Amino acid sequence: MPKQAQFLACLLALLASPMLGATSDPRSTLIVDSKWLDAHQQDANLVLLHVGDAQQYAAGHIPGARLVALDDISVSEHTGNGLMLELPPPEDLRKRLEKLGISDASKVVVYYGQDWVSPSTRVLFTLQHAGLGERAVLLDGGMAAWTAQGGALSSEPVPLKPGALAPLRTQPLVVDADFVRTHRARPGFTVIDGRAAVYYDGVERGGQHGQQERAGHIAGARSIPFTEITDEQLLLRSQAELRALFDAAGVKPGDTVIGYCHIGQQATAMLYAARLLGHPIKLYDGSYQDWSRGSANPVENPSASKP
Repeated sequence: MPKQAQFLACLLALLASPMLGATSDPRSTLIVDSKWLDAHQQDANLVLLHVGDAQQYAAGHIPGARLVALDDISVSEHTGNGLMLELPPPEDLRKRLEKLGISDASKVVVYYGQDWVSPSTRVLFTLQHAGLGERAVLLDGGMAAWTAQGGALSSEPVPLKPGALAPLRTQPLVVDADFVRTHRARPGFTVIDGRAAVYYDGVERGGQHGQQERAGHIAGARSIPFTEITDEQLLLRSQAELRALFDAAGVKPGDTVIGYCHIGQQATAMLYAARLLGHPIKLYDGSYQDWSRGSANPVENPSASKP
């Protein structure tokens, strides 16, 4: 074979290889199942985080798991003027993560004890924001999937051994209202509302501390309710099913998905699904709690046009 033909043949073989120009399926790096956890449960660097209430954790958790609450990794101002569930400053966040036993070499597995899917994805989003996203995964199906596979539970508390983290290299994943205003109609970006449809449609209005939000949703936003990303067993839907959800919402391949919800929790479940599909993501952390307060922020209310 002539040298030129040999070169072309090698080039075609390289282009066909999955190692060149294409990353592995994001799902394989973001999710583990109960069989994987069973095989790696004794790994020295494993940090297993149980997301749920303290009473549930005390009644039974996966052996070795540490309880984590959203207050452990966020700051909230419980007034009518402040915002709920905001990310702490980097150094504060680093110390909070160290208290959970997380170190630079840790492999973090997050799972939900009952149906706390979106609190679990909020923990994972926080780890991604902290620059630890490549070493943090979700246990698909949570504790229910673990027990369904015959996994044992423990009621013994786990001694907390603090971790050691270098200064965080935070990722630019959080955006504010100005960013949403300037990008909500820009090509390559899609704003997605992760709340239940009754809030998106304006049938019901949310609110915190007695302050009721404006009915409807951010003008131009599409809807993917956070509950749609899992099935009846709280297992994440297949790639094809997730792709169909995002296609129906008008999300194009390669689009950056800007997510919001009430206070920045439920949207992280939808954004985790977007990550599984390979989309860049942003979280409007102030979410509709913040947007609704700005009288100049455009809102659409589908229920207002119904008789």
